[in-house]
Amino acid sequence: MSTLKELLNLPRFSDLEVLSIHKDMERPVESVEITETPDVANFIPEHVIILTTAMVFRNGQEKLKPFLASLKQRNVTALGIKVGRFIDKIDPSVVKYATEIDLPIIKIPSGQPLGSLLYQMQSYLWDTKTEQLTYALDIQKSFSNLLMHDVSNGRFIAELGKIINAPVILLNPWHKVIGNSQFFSESDHPASFYAEQLSSHDYQQINEGKSTLMINDIRGEKVQILGYPVKVANYFPYYMLILKPEQIPYPISEFAIEQAVLVLTFILYKNRKVQEFFDLMKSDFLSQLIKAKTTQEDNRDWIDLGDNYGLIPSDYYRMALVHCVPNDSIRNQIFYRKEESEVANSWLQEQLPLKIRDVVAFKVKNSNDIALLFQSKEVGFERTVKNLVKELKDALKINLSFSFGNPYDKIEDISNSYIEAKSALEEVKQREKPDTMNYYHPKGLIGLFDETNNEDIHYYCEKVLKDLAYPEDPAIIDLRKTLQFYLDFNCEITKTANTLYLHRNTIKYRIKQCEKILGQSVKNPQTSLNLRLALELSKSEDVPVV
Repeated sequence: MSTLKELLNLPRFSDLEVLSIHKDMERPVESVEITETPDVANFIPEHVIILTTAMVFRNGQEKLKPFLASLKQRNVTALGIKVGRFIDKIDPSVVKYATEIDLPIIKIPSGQPLGSLLYQMQSYLWDTKTEQLTYALDIQKSFSNLLMHDVSNGRFIAELGKIINAPVILLNPWHKVIGNSQFFSESDHPASFYAEQLSSHDYQQINEGKSTLMINDIRGEKVQILGYPVKVANYFPYYMLILKPEQIPYPISEFAIEQAVLVLTFILYKNRKVQEFFDLMKSDFLSQLIKAKTTQEDNRDWIDLGDNYGLIPSDYYRMALVHCVPNDSIRNQIFYRKEESEVANSWLQEQLPLKIRDVVAFKVKNSNDIALLFQSKEVGFERTVKNLVKELKDALKINLSFSFGNPYDKIEDISNSYIEAKSALEEVKQREKPDTMNYYHPKGLIGLFDETNNEDIHYYCEKVLKDLAYPEDPAIIDLRKTLQFYLDFNCEITKTANTLYLHRNTIKYRIKQCEKILGQSVKNPQTSLNLRLALELSKSEDVPVV
């Protein structure tokens, strides 16, 4: 884009004089207009030079001040006034006002026709835009060739840095450098030195669109940085940063850089789809491994089949399921939750192997959860996982919760660890604020009825225990208590009597009374199992057993 300074420095415009005083003349110029209308500010675009004879102000230049104010409000680049026709001289108070509001006033000599000046300025601007557009299309062609030749992210950024002759950095969604131009190979400070100076607020600004920010260079001096969001996804973009964008040489335009961002988006999107396909193959493999024990396929060589996915021979296998804990504001945002899970999966695949040996990440099919297979026992791994979770939460406000199954020493038992991790995760999802680390705890036989309707449990207990199920009569309560201890001691009368401080004959009498109520012997193995289960289930409904 051309600037006012570039335009006025051209020899053909040497007779134009800026009367007001301004520190910065690097103001963008997109077009030029001729007008004699005092309310023109309502009908013009930004970054335009207004040319006028000031005919409507010939009887009082004081009216020029509100006119200048209206132009300033519309981000007009400058006002050019032709003298000698209606105004012989521009009033010094008007020039002073223009200096105060920082809007340049240009004196156009009487011998310069406004129509000719308009044509010359527009021709220059059109030629400049044509040159920039042509260059941008050439750049797009070059970048498209890179795309077709399947170059890496790093190679693309290196080529972009050469073309625009400025340092370029590419960051992933969690703000880590994944590519940079040659400039940083020769610098005392890596690209991360500059990226780490950006705050979460800075990244939020870039998310909303191209942003210009200020950071410090290696000498501690302020330097400009231009940030572009590279939106492969809606909620978690990549970031392209350009240091010292003001030094980018002509004719490289903003349009050319935006073309580079577009091509980079395609490259990252393609790489993402390739990774998603590989993740799908890993998920299929995990599903086969989990189902193997139930389908009698334990004789398959899982190490050989899983070699490409990171499976190794070991005496330690442990599964964990990772869940992105939603907050109330995003709980029902389906697309956000999906992208959040994809970013978390990518982050875990990158970060976990740097801290923990032989860990493999899998996407769980038809779910936003992530499965992790740990294949070596690490000292202090819990602290390591917690630190990693904190890093992701600080960077992207994604909160992870891990649910672990038990470790096993055989690969065939990975399915057991997975089922345990899944059981632990189901408990986690019922909590409002789950812990970072959660572990499987056996529930016993009663745990199988956690999801069963209370009415069905009540019916079952009454059917098996009859009047002993939910007694209120003290005598029946004593019978129930005796039956409970009698079954707990495997029908041994002596142990039951000693525990309850009763005579053996009292225990015998009470058991006979229980059998009379139940209509069957309590020593039958099947009956005993049903009674034990019913006693526990009815106890879980807060039955007062004394």
